[in-house]
Amino acid sequence: MQNPILRFDNTKREFYTTLRKRVDQYFSSQHTKKTGTPSLYVKSVLMLCIYLMPMVLLSYFNITSFWFIIFLALICGSGMAGIGLCVMHDANHHSFSSSKLINRLVGYISMIFLGGFALNWRIQHNVIHHTYTNIPGYDEDIDPPSPLLRFEPESKLRWFHKAQWLYAWILYGLMTLSWYITKDFKQLIRYHKKGLLATEQKTFTVEFIKLIINKILYTCFILSPFMFNPQLTFGLWFLFFLITHFTAGAILALIFQSAHVVTPAAYPMPSDAGQMERSWAEHQLATTANFSPKSKWFSWLIGGLNYQIEHHLFPNISHVHYSKIAPIVIETAKEFNLSYHQFKSFGAALISHQKMLWSLGRA
Repeated sequence: MQNPILRFDNTKREFYTTLRKRVDQYFSSQHTKKTGTPSLYVKSVLMLCIYLMPMVLLSYFNITSFWFIIFLALICGSGMAGIGLCVMHDANHHSFSSSKLINRLVGYISMIFLGGFALNWRIQHNVIHHTYTNIPGYDEDIDPPSPLLRFEPESKLRWFHKAQWLYAWILYGLMTLSWYITKDFKQLIRYHKKGLLATEQKTFTVEFIKLIINKILYTCFILSPFMFNPQLTFGLWFLFFLITHFTAGAILALIFQSAHVVTPAAYPMPSDAGQMERSWAEHQLATTANFSPKSKWFSWLIGGLNYQIEHHLFPNISHVHYSKIAPIVIETAKEFNLSYHQFKSFGAALISHQKMLWSLGRA
């Protein structure tokens, strides 16, 4: 049975109308664009260098030390996550640059470096997650592909979910591996059957060919140390490959899970007719949480995604501006008596996520 089409309460527009006007006034007063700044482009190059440096070292230097290879994999995985958080995310939200072409190119290429497929990511994240945030049966981000995980209270409860608060942290590390091996193929087929490719004005045959090319390019790239370094055994390369992906997957998953699968975030259900109680903007406030707002270096490192509320309300604004518009959002939310969920630190958000995993693992 297909879910009914959802409708948010459009009679409650005053909050978002007021907020958008104030945010627009901020950018006008600062004489700046809502897209990326030169500092973002410098950071993008830095993240790319962090990602590529271990690959170059392994490819052209006779490195065979077990522990040094693990160290390089941790660095490479951190760089991969950095590209995902700081570059790919903005580009695929069309906020990296004011140029549509640059956004498309950067979004596509950066997703190759992650082993994923840009079109699938945009549909799941931009279209589905940002529209239906935390709505059971609609938001794919809380509907994990593995039955081992339960992220929302309406999904089927199984006996092993009682232990998910322990093993979920390990499964998070498999996220980018899943993209690379199986998830992209399954998603593309599913989105084709649901008509979402047609909505994006894409055809399945063309996108499937692009997906195959995408996977071939990434496979050649990730295999390059093994192909160019005769001293590197397949076993050591495979260790590097697994730890790189596990590091990137764990970082990416924890950043995003700490914004939605936490104790203050709501899981609103629509009526039988598909009517939501709140407006879309009020819904984003109710289902999203920020963390570590005072740590500038941490915010810089994770692409401003500790300001998830601002990102969900203004997904087409680059993350470099989130800390500046956050006070405007807080003030406006308070003025309209709306919730604004925020944790003082990333650790506090992780503890809340742990509690949520525990709670969702039980009736």
